[in-house]
Amino acid sequence: MKPPSERITINDVAARAGVSKGAVSMAFNNKPGVSRTTRERIFAAARELGWAPHQTARNLSNRRVDIVGMAICRPARLLGLEPFYMEFISGIESVLAERSCALLLRLVRDLDEEIALYENWWRGQVIGGAILVDFHRDDPRVPALRALGLPAVAVGHPSLTGPFPSVWTDDATAAAEAVRYLAALGHRRIARVGGPAELGHSGIRAAAFASTARELGLEDHRQVSTGFAGEEGARATRGLLLSPDRPTAIVYDNDIMAVAGAAVAAELGLAVPDDLSLLAWDDSQLCRLTHPPLSAMSHDVHHFGTQVAHTLFEILAGSQNGSLQVPTPSLTPRGSTGPAPRG
Repeated sequence: MKPPSERITINDVAARAGVSKGAVSMAFNNKPGVSRTTRERIFAAARELGWAPHQTARNLSNRRVDIVGMAICRPARLLGLEPFYMEFISGIESVLAERSCALLLRLVRDLDEEIALYENWWRGQVIGGAILVDFHRDDPRVPALRALGLPAVAVGHPSLTGPFPSVWTDDATAAAEAVRYLAALGHRRIARVGGPAELGHSGIRAAAFASTARELGLEDHRQVSTGFAGEEGARATRGLLLSPDRPTAIVYDNDIMAVAGAAVAAELGLAVPDDLSLLAWDDSQLCRLTHPPLSAMSHDVHHFGTQVAHTLFEILAGSQNGSLQVPTPSLTPRGSTGPAPRG
């Protein structure tokens, strides 16, 4: 590997892959004359070296720009129930429709499958750009898709998204606000039911939750990482509420888990908010349909989607290289939160 001060070139990729410079060029421009095995070896060498061909990344003259790709690593059943993605995709679609573009959406099982999918889409000239979501710490998609030269907007904190321009919300500030609000209501035993620990935004919320609780002297603060499905949120809630020192307030990472948590509270004979306060995240219509209506950390998810789509088109036009922070989720108090129970 060259020192950081020396720029990696196409010659370095050719040497690593054991091919000619011309073969590298043909592989990245999807030209005939290079076998599939050799092509994969060239792409692997480029990923290892962190090299992205300028022409592939910048010149879209031979690419379709009327189709945008997005892959999501979620079960189909869960995606159909999750209000966040429904609102988010509707925001994206509203912008794509104005430009007579289409969204090519695919559900994948893991990040390796997602990387392979984007490689096939890009090399096959199926898409003109992509929307990347659900970033992990040290996400393998960052070096792989950078080496591929795929124009993409990343949905996530800039600390997670590498060189890709990102659109993001300040989850740390929002998580801290949630803890401070519940503490101001007198709650000393506060729990959080979060999404999968490997997701970057879950980690950011978890760190902010823990640090704010410690800052406020809340010694009894617990966090449970789980999936985003209602049954997983219910299971986590049941475990918390059956513990010897059950929490008096719980913060959830999405609306579905919060609604499921309210059902578990009723099942156990606990009144919301007299015995237990519940605080959701995202604030979809679900929050206003429950009884009592759920307090939530609110943000305009539809607008979030429109900003992501606009940013991608700016990237494709060569006019966007930075990141965009959208408004931070803010507290919307409703009937599910109240003063901590006495005793």
